[in-house]
Amino acid sequence: MQEYINTGSKDTRSGFGEALLELGKLNPEVVALCADLTGSLKMDAFAKTFPDRFFEIGIAEANMIGIAAGLATGGKIPFTGTFANFSTGRVYDQIRQSIAYSNKNVKICASHAGITLGEDGATHQNMEDVGMMKMLPNMIVINPCDFNQTKAATLAIAKHTGPVYLRFGRPKMPNFTDPHFDFIIGKALPLREGTDISIFATGHLVWKALEASKILAEQGIQSEVINIHTIKPLDEDTILHSVRKTGCAVTAEEHMRNGGLGDSIAQLLVRNYPVPVEMVAVDDKFGESGTPDELMKKYGLDSIDVVNAVLLAIQRKQ
Repeated sequence: MQEYINTGSKDTRSGFGEALLELGKLNPEVVALCADLTGSLKMDAFAKTFPDRFFEIGIAEANMIGIAAGLATGGKIPFTGTFANFSTGRVYDQIRQSIAYSNKNVKICASHAGITLGEDGATHQNMEDVGMMKMLPNMIVINPCDFNQTKAATLAIAKHTGPVYLRFGRPKMPNFTDPHFDFIIGKALPLREGTDISIFATGHLVWKALEASKILAEQGIQSEVINIHTIKPLDEDTILHSVRKTGCAVTAEEHMRNGGLGDSIAQLLVRNYPVPVEMVAVDDKFGESGTPDELMKKYGLDSIDVVNAVLLAIQRKQ
């Protein structure tokens, strides 16, 4: 079994911040906009280095999206930044009308996604954003798993022409992916091979899936773990190849069950290769205040929850 080593816990938003600064040095057309959360989004280094290419819009997220659309029309590559809750729900109309509909080259970068925002509570936690964004035509949806992958994803989306939703988080999480990884939009990343079940995980749940895989191996269950960093477009070939080998699947995500990664994979499988599927996700509930670890446990997003889902899926297969 291939081992993945936590090289030190780091927050994914810092991966975004480092990549944004690097992009500023590489491409003079890259500009950045923020809605009064420059420090939280780790955009401050870009703002200090390129003050003429950084726009602090204030608490006016709808205006920020409109300005970004205008900058894209003028040939710039705008990266917008605020919390996931404000990057999607507060500005859905502007994203739909001004960016997705006209296929503008805007990168919507959303930090503090999911339940691991923690103590700020339900009003700031967002577990519906993936569903909202993946339903928009022309929109790419990316949810990297750690610091290194977030940095690689940020660099990659600058080369893609068209709208992108990039989702990342607040807390420090295990950093375990290859820092020199070649991030390919729409290409899933197999992490472990297995024959008994396919585990498709995204974002912070990728590490939890790897932990679960080790527990399962001790029970004689060989699980295939695949990192679905791009939720749209979905890597259908990789998913179907894995499930045809294992005969059942578990999806794992820090998102609402409705509208998330599990929803997309279930639709794919029911059309092409129906098998038992269990979903590790938030079950139609709002969040609450607490530490990230406490909330992950309470809302069923821990490694043991992945293990239990695997056992249930295998039982259904048999």
